[in-house]
Amino acid sequence: MPLLATTPVEKMPGPYPRRWWALLVLCLSLLIVVMANTSLIVAAPDMTTDLGLSSSDLQWVIDGYTVPYAALMLVLGAIGDKYSRRGALVTGLVIFAGGSVMGSLVHETGLVVAARAVMGVGAAVVMPATLSLLVAVFPKGERARAITAWTATSGLAIAVGPLVAGWLLEDHAWGSTFLVNVPVAVLAVVGALVLVPPSKAAGMGRIDYVGGLLSIVSVGSLVYATIEGPHFGWGAGPVTAAVVAAVGLIGFVAWELRHPHPMLDVRRFLLRPFSGSMLAVLFFFFGTYGAIYYATQFLQFVLGFGALETGVRLLPLAGAVFVGAAVTGRLTPRLGVRATVGSGMAIGTVGVFLLVLIDQGSTYADFLAPMLLLGLAIGLSVSPATDTIMGSFPESELGVGGGANDTALELGGSLGIAVLGSLLGTAYRDELAGLVGDRLPAAALDTAQDSVGGGLAVAERLAANPAAGPEQAQALADAVNRAFAHGVSTTSLVGGIIMAAGTLIVLAVLPGRRARAARQAEEAREPEYSGSAS
Repeated sequence: MPLLATTPVEKMPGPYPRRWWALLVLCLSLLIVVMANTSLIVAAPDMTTDLGLSSSDLQWVIDGYTVPYAALMLVLGAIGDKYSRRGALVTGLVIFAGGSVMGSLVHETGLVVAARAVMGVGAAVVMPATLSLLVAVFPKGERARAITAWTATSGLAIAVGPLVAGWLLEDHAWGSTFLVNVPVAVLAVVGALVLVPPSKAAGMGRIDYVGGLLSIVSVGSLVYATIEGPHFGWGAGPVTAAVVAAVGLIGFVAWELRHPHPMLDVRRFLLRPFSGSMLAVLFFFFGTYGAIYYATQFLQFVLGFGALETGVRLLPLAGAVFVGAAVTGRLTPRLGVRATVGSGMAIGTVGVFLLVLIDQGSTYADFLAPMLLLGLAIGLSVSPATDTIMGSFPESELGVGGGANDTALELGGSLGIAVLGSLLGTAYRDELAGLVGDRLPAAALDTAQDSVGGGLAVAERLAANPAAGPEQAQALADAVNRAFAHGVSTTSLVGGIIMAAGTLIVLAVLPGRRARAARQAEEAREPEYSGSAS
C-alpha cells in the first residue's frame, strides 16, 4: 500500500479500505476548528488584563473568528467540490495554522482580531471539507455512524477546548492557546495526505460566484448585525448591516431561483426533512452555545474556578455527548429522525430551563445536571439532523451541503451568544444598579455594570482603598455575584422559551416515519441522480 493516498474515490472499485483512519483525520481537523472558539472563553480574562480590552474589544476578539467562518462556508464548500475536497482541507488547515501563529505573536487588539479572522477563513474551508469528504468516502450504509462520530467530536471540542486552554494558562501566557493549534494542524495535514483520498465532484460545471457573493454579503452582514446590535446598541452600523442582510437574502433567493446551476438550490427548503433539520441545528446551537457561554462565566467569576478547573468541570458535558451519540445510533433507525431530533431538542430545552434555578448561592452541582442534559441532547439530535441535511444533496454538491449544515450551526451559535449574552448583560446591569447604584460613584458603577469581571475588579480596588475598606468591597462583590446570578436565571428563562418554541416548530416541520417512508418509496421509483461520488 503506498505511503500517500493518491487514488481518487471515484476510481476505487469498492469502499476505501482505510476510511475509518481517514475519519480520524477529519475529526481531528474538526476538533481544532471548534476548540478555537471554546478555548477562548477561559482565555478571555487573561487577554482582557494583558491587552486592556474593553467589552467591545473582547467581543470582537471572539467574533472576529465567527464572521468570516459563517459567511464563507457555503462558497468555499462549493470550491472544494469543484477542484479538490482534500486540497481544500489541507489549504484550510494551513491558513488556520498561519492565523494561529500570528495570534500567538501579536500584542495589539486590532492584530489579534485580524489573526482570529484569518483563523476563521481557514475554519470556513476546513468545516465543509470534513463533511463532504466523510460522505464521499463512506458508503451509505456506514455514513450515519461516521456522522455520529463527527458530531461527537464537535461536542467533545466544546469541553476539551476550555480544558486544554486552562492547562496551558497555568504556566503560559494566553498566546499559548493560539500556538497549540499549530502542531495539531500539521499532524492533520500529514494525516490528510497519507490517509484521506483525493475527491472532487464529477461534471460540476461553473461555480455560481454571483450567488456565492450574495450569500457572503447576506450571512456576513447578518452575523455582524447580530453581534454588534444587541451588545453595543442599534446605531447606524448594525442597522445598515441588518438592511444589507435582508436585501442580500432577497437578492440571493431571486438569483438562485433563476440560475440554471445555483450555488444552493433554495427549492430544497421546500423539502420538510431538509428544512426541519436545518432549523433543528440552528435552534439547538442557539440555546446550547448561549447557555455554555454564560455558565462558564459563572464558574469562573462567581464560583472562582481557575481556567483549568473550569475546563475540568466541563468534561461531564463531553461524556454526555458520547452517551447521546451511542444512543442515537441505535434509536434513529428504529424511531426515525423526527423522534430522535425532537427528543434531543426537548432534553436540551429542559437543560436550559434548569439554569433558571441559579442564584447567588448556587454551586457547581447546580450546573452539573444542565450540562449533562445539554451534552446528551447534542449527541442525540445533531447527528441525525446532519445526516439528513447531507443526504439531501447529490454527490456533486457535498461541499455545499456541508457548508449549509455548518452555516446553520455557526449562525445558531452566534445568535445564541449574541442575543442571550445581550439579555444577560441587560439583566445584570439593571439588577446591579438596583442593588448598589446609590452607593457607588458614577464612573465606578459604569465599570461594574460593564461585565461581571469589571464589577469584581471594582470590588478589589475598593478593598485596597482605605476610605472604603473590605466590608464595602465584600458588599459590592456580593451584589455583583447576585446580579450576575439573576442575569443567568432571567436569560435562561428566555433561552428556554425560545428553545421550546424551536422544538415545536421542528416537530411540526419534520415529517413522521410514515410520510418519510412514502417519500423515499416515491424517490426510489424515480430515475437515480446521475452524479457520482467523487
